[in-house]
Amino acid sequence: MQLPPGPKTPSWLIGLQFEADPFGYMDRFSKRYGDMVTLMFDSTPIIYVSNPSGIKEIFTNTKEIVAKGDLNRAFALGTGEKGVLQLDGLIHKNRRKILMQTFHGARMQACGKHICELTEKIIGQKKVGKPFIAYPTIEDITLKVGIKVVMGLDKGEHHEKIKHLFTSILRLNVQSPIDKILLTIFGERDLGQWSPHGYNLYLLQQLFQLLLSEVEERRKQADFSHADMLTDLIFAEDETGQPLSNEEVRDLLLSPIYAAGDASGTAIAWALYWIHRLPSVRSRLLSELDSLGDNLDPMSIFALPYLNAVCNEVLRIYPTQLFAFPRLVESTVEVMGYKLNPGTVLIANIYSTHQREDLYPQPKEFQPERFLEKQFSPYEFLPFGGGSRVCIGASFALFEMKLILATILSRYELELVSKRPERPKYGDLICYPASGVKMVMHGRRQHQGQSQPFVVSSF
Repeated sequence: MQLPPGPKTPSWLIGLQFEADPFGYMDRFSKRYGDMVTLMFDSTPIIYVSNPSGIKEIFTNTKEIVAKGDLNRAFALGTGEKGVLQLDGLIHKNRRKILMQTFHGARMQACGKHICELTEKIIGQKKVGKPFIAYPTIEDITLKVGIKVVMGLDKGEHHEKIKHLFTSILRLNVQSPIDKILLTIFGERDLGQWSPHGYNLYLLQQLFQLLLSEVEERRKQADFSHADMLTDLIFAEDETGQPLSNEEVRDLLLSPIYAAGDASGTAIAWALYWIHRLPSVRSRLLSELDSLGDNLDPMSIFALPYLNAVCNEVLRIYPTQLFAFPRLVESTVEVMGYKLNPGTVLIANIYSTHQREDLYPQPKEFQPERFLEKQFSPYEFLPFGGGSRVCIGASFALFEMKLILATILSRYELELVSKRPERPKYGDLICYPASGVKMVMHGRRQHQGQSQPFVVSSF
């Protein structure tokens, strides 16, 4: 077997270099080694692919190359032993089908009013002239939306406890320098709540127990009237026609809430940064929003072409998910001219694909127009991964992103506090804005000569 080229650097040192400057490291990585790069982890070759033709081979060849749940075992601590990331084959297909009911059609549309009203309520609490950090503010919105959509909860003691636990766990993913030093000293030993890993285990135990209690209570109620993922799972049947266990229902709730709160919140924070950093982008976006008039219904917002282009460019230049989930070569196969043996791991490098000069001229420049001028294939633009492991809530994430941005931009005058470029900070799959995007509120926005009411049609 001849492997693609790659660095001979020890894997632990690669990890440190990547964490210090994730995008810069990957830029150098691709420039030196090309479209396919091999890293050795012990005796296992892991090949990162940033060529669209190679990515297509990986996603479409499901015979020799498989998306095994075992490759995602590292996430089981936070997403459950029976979460969707850990499942394979018919079981995985069955659970995905159940979960996807929540994120499509009338349910998604009906959630639009809630998203806009919640955004208006939370952003409206910011004091004029007082700086605030955009990321945790947006995360507050997206987590509440996620818990509402997935569990049907938007208030009450259980809602507040669940939201607090998710927020606390997500904060641990973006570690401070002190946390990293402690983790280096103690490793992943459970030394109680005083150690980073021990505190994370404590929070996860509390969250798992709280979610299980909610599942058990809702199953006792047996109420079909709820239109949420939890209800779908409680009344669903597995691939053999049997109901899912309470523990499995609980585990299946975790990943969708993490994605709804964390990934969506990060993308929207980056969007606020780029929109307010580039006056021409903000001006064109506001003109498009104003063209809708007073009645900004969710589906009209969702269909706006320039808003769609802005969201896509945000997800291209700083994708929240840097890599697709790994695949395993099970039978000898050829990818991009390389003959690969069983046991080789293949990973689509989303960030480096989005930085290709042949696809995206001047890739470091934020240019939404590129998405108006060309339609990219799912192997050229893949912010939500692809194949059988593509994000279940991709459509909903874009829907939510557009509504939250439209609500904020239409209603409020915001400004970035600093003119310095926002830097990425890597933490557990996602690249966050390092400073959180510091902004200041200047008050309610005037457009077309007067203050306009913000009306959202219901469904």
